[in-house]
Order: sequence, then C-alpha cells, then structure tokens
Amino acid sequence: MDKVYRKGAVGALLDEYEKAIGELKELIKKIPDEELPVIVDAATADENCRSVQTILTHVVYAAYGYATYLRNRKGGTAECPPKATQSTVAAYIQDLDTVFQFTVTIMEEMTEAEMEDTRKVFTGWGERYTTEQLVEHAIVHILRHRRQLEKFQVALQKR
Repeated sequence: MDKVYRKGAVGALLDEYEKAIGELKELIKKIPDEELPVIVDAATADENCRSVQTILTHVVYAAYGYATYLRNRKGGTAECPPKATQSTVAAYIQDLDTVFQFTVTIMEEMTEAEMEDTRKVFTGWGERYTTEQLVEHAIVHILRHRRQLEKFQVALQKR
C-alpha cells in the first residue's frame, strides 16, 4: 500500500512526528514488560532517564506538553494530563497512539499561517520557540529518546 502524505507544513511535520513515534513503537515492542522498570542508568541525575519505564513515561508526558502548548497558543489554558507510569509495553504503545491523535486533532485545526507565525511560545523549561520550532523539537525529542532506548536495549541484553 502506498504511503499517503499529509499536505503543507502542518502535514509534513505530522508525517515526521508519526514516523518518529512509529520507530519508537517498533523498538519498544522488542522489550519484555519485566524489563521496563529495570534501572539501566543509576548514575544519571535525570530521574526521567533511569529505566525504559521512566523514559517512556517522560516521552508520553512531554508529548502531551508539546500538544498543550500548541493548543494554548490560541489563548487557551488547557493543562496536560498527569504523568502515567505503565507496567506494559502495550500500554505505552497505546499511550503513544493516543497522544499522537491528540496532537493531530490540534495541529489539523492550524492554518499554514499559524504554523509560520514567528511569535514565540515560552516553554516551562525556559526556551522560546516558534510554533514550527516547537513541533520540530517534539519530533527530535522522540528521536533522542529512541536512540537512548536503543542503547538501553543493548545494556539490558548484556545483563
């Protein structure tokens, strides 16, 4: 079956976000549920990066954060759902599918002009991004943690 591409800048970013999430899902399908909570990096200062479980919980929560910034860009005051730690890979895959659909709903309401708006969104971690930069950051966030999980997978196999 041929790939159907979305249209415009919004569509291109959604296609790339979907691809990044799809790659992450394919990777985590190979990780047994019992390995989710295993501490792989006890030395890190980042509580979100100690185990597969903490990383996936962070990734899903952050994805809701990016989407909520986009939603609130038009003056809303929505808040992210609370962080949800899951005990199975299947639950994380479902969470990734749900947050992606949440993002699609928000982004498909955006015009190309809104995507290209150069006004900055101020994030909770102190950075300022245009709408396009924020979505690009969301995509790269998935990619960076996918890479980290690839390394974790190797470390778990060596145990």
